[in-house]
Parts: sequence; C-alpha cells; structure tokens
Amino acid sequence: MFDLDRWHEIMSALKKNKLRTFFTAFGVFWGIFMLVIMLGSGAGLRNGVTSDFGDFATNSVFMWTRPTSVPYKGLPRARNFNFRNDDIEALRREVPEIDILAPRTQGGDFEGANNVIRGIKSGAFSVMGDYPEWNLIDPVIIDHGRFLNHADLKEKRKVAVIGNKVYEVLFNPGEKAIGQYIQIQGVYFQVVGVFKPRNNGVNFGGEKAQSIFIPLTTFQRVYNWGDIIGWFAFTSKPGIAASEVEEKAAALLKRRHTVAPEDTQGIGSFNMEKQYKQMTGLFAGINGLIWIVGIGTLLAGVIGISNIMLVIVKERTKEIGIQRAIGAKPWNIISQIITESVFLTTFAGYFGLVIGVAILEGVNYALVSSGAESNMFKNPNIDFNMAMTALVILVISGAVAGLIPARKAVSIKPIDALRYE
Repeated sequence: MFDLDRWHEIMSALKKNKLRTFFTAFGVFWGIFMLVIMLGSGAGLRNGVTSDFGDFATNSVFMWTRPTSVPYKGLPRARNFNFRNDDIEALRREVPEIDILAPRTQGGDFEGANNVIRGIKSGAFSVMGDYPEWNLIDPVIIDHGRFLNHADLKEKRKVAVIGNKVYEVLFNPGEKAIGQYIQIQGVYFQVVGVFKPRNNGVNFGGEKAQSIFIPLTTFQRVYNWGDIIGWFAFTSKPGIAASEVEEKAAALLKRRHTVAPEDTQGIGSFNMEKQYKQMTGLFAGINGLIWIVGIGTLLAGVIGISNIMLVIVKERTKEIGIQRAIGAKPWNIISQIITESVFLTTFAGYFGLVIGVAILEGVNYALVSSGAESNMFKNPNIDFNMAMTALVILVISGAVAGLIPARKAVSIKPIDALRYE
C-alpha cells in the first residue's frame, strides 16, 4: 500500500490526461458535496422546527372546553360549560397515569386589552393564573428571583412573575424589579421573579415574554372567577402513551359535565406527543430521501471513475502484459488498479466533504452573527457519525469502481498484451 514506486506509477497514470482526471474526480466531488449540503440543510430545517418545542414536555396534552355538538340527556347542543377546581382533583384521583397536572386560567390581551400599570408606565399583557407545575411542562428561564411556589398558591398571595418584555416596558434598564409592585387590572401584585422564554415557537396563551404569571388561586379570588379553570395541561407517566391518558381523561370529564361520549367537539385537546412523533417521523423520511438522492449522485460519479479506469486499463494493456511476462502476479495488477480507483475517489470525495462542511459552517456563522437565525432554519451541520459514514462510503465506492477494471486487466493474456498496439 505504501510502495513509493506504486504511488509514482499511480500519479503518473493520472497526470497523463489531467483534464480527463479532473472531470472524472469532479463527479465524485460533486456527489459527496451535494450529499453534505443536503444533509446539513435538512439538519438546519430539523433544528429550526424542533427548536420550537424548546424544553417543552413532549409527552404533554392540553385540554379545554368547547360548545357541545350533540344534545345529551335533555341538554341542548351548543351548550357551554367550564372546567372547575374539583375536575383537577378528580383527574388526580381517577387517572393515575397522569404524572404532572397543571391547570391554568388566563386574562389580559389574549382576550382583550388589560392595563398593567407601574407608576406612569403601562402596557397590555397576558395574565396567567398558574400552578407551579406549569413550569415543569412549559419551562421558562428565571433571570431574577423565582417562579411561583405552592405557598403562593395555598396562601393566595398577590405575587407575580413577569416576562422580560414586560420588564422592559414597566422598568428602566438595570432597575431592580424584585420586590416592586405592579397594578394588574386594579389589583397590586409584588414582583417575585423575571423570566425569559426558552423557545419562541410553541406557545399557549400568547407570547410568553409578554406574559405575567400569578397564582391560580389568587387569580380566581381577586378577579371573581370562582372555581373556574380555563384549561389544563398534563404529562403521562414514563412508559405510558400520552394518547392513552388523553382518552381516559376526556372520558372522565365528559361524564362529569354530561357531554355525550360520542361528542368529539365538547372537549378540545392538543396532544404534543403525537405532534412531536409526526414531526420526527417527517424528518426521518426527509433524511432518508436525502441519503437516497445523495448516494444516487455519488453513484453517478463512481460509475464515471469505473469507466475511466477501464479506459486507463486499455491504454496500459501493453504495460500490463510486460508486467505479467516478467512475473507480476494477478493480485499485484488488481491491487494497483483498485488503489488508483480508491485514491481518486477518496481524494475527490474528501475534498467535496471538506468544502461542503466549510460552506455549512460559513452559513451558520453568517446566520448567528447577523441574527438571521429563525425558527425554520438553525445550525445547519452534519455530525461526526455522518461524516465518517460518508468517508466509508467513499472508500468502498472506490474499491467497487476499480473492481471491474481490475478484473479486466488480469484477464489480459501476456502474449496478447505484448502484441497490442
């Protein structure tokens, strides 16, 4: 493999017709280059879309009430109803497959303008009445202070955790927010935390950065909501499908609120686990298609190398005959032809791999430095395993490309080769 004379012969053979060698190698270069670019672009698309989920619990389900669609037990269709506090207790008691359960009630700009005031500054923001568990399902990053806790809930404290954009509107830059008071729809709340969202994609209840979280029990008391709950979210326990828990929870709530079992409209739901699986399945399919197209493009280049090696073997027929006549074994001829093919394929392919990765890194740097990253395209790259797989494919392709020409070379009889003109 490291015989200097052999490598000298290989380089001499490739230099005899530089233009032919260049265009042959370019086919492999282009094949691996396009494979890398397509894989990187697919990864960028996947990273962008899946970043929407952030640290969202992907086994979560959201449920809310809607007007019924069929009459049931003397009750008319299009009937409105609300979830209540005791529904949450019933779910905890009768659906043990639920792991985390977090009810929420909401007011503010999601339903209509709601003035939040601090001194001479004011703004319209979404106000959420939450349990502390909500931060386990849809977590946020606490910049200062803390999130809601169960003592806040139990004691119905007038405390608030505000989004970073709420802070920007109500406070001066660098001003301490913790311990300060804001007025929400005429009621004063003490700020105990400032947060920023982990993601900008999947949101329930408006833009999180412009939201304010207060204890659910406080929300119900000060804004006269009684025991009404707007909607709730839950996660399934490990090893249990969220859709299974969703069906059981919906059936229980339909019985409690006299909704027909066959009514598909009375209770709305959103299954994050189902959406996440569909998304990952879609990208797995896209990735598979990219590999098929990329390998097909690479195969065209490999076939080109195989053809050119056949031409080279034909041109060197007399030389091969002389080698055979002076005692060269068939394996010596085969290894020489295959080495030439592997070298040309690997060199061109490796160059395509390096250029492709460099372009992806350049695009990623440009996106990050310009702030142009979006929720649809982010961090285009290929991982180490993909790169190694591509290199292995290159080496194998080179060996296969040289196999037919090598067999052709050893099939030449020395006497016939010496007569070849």
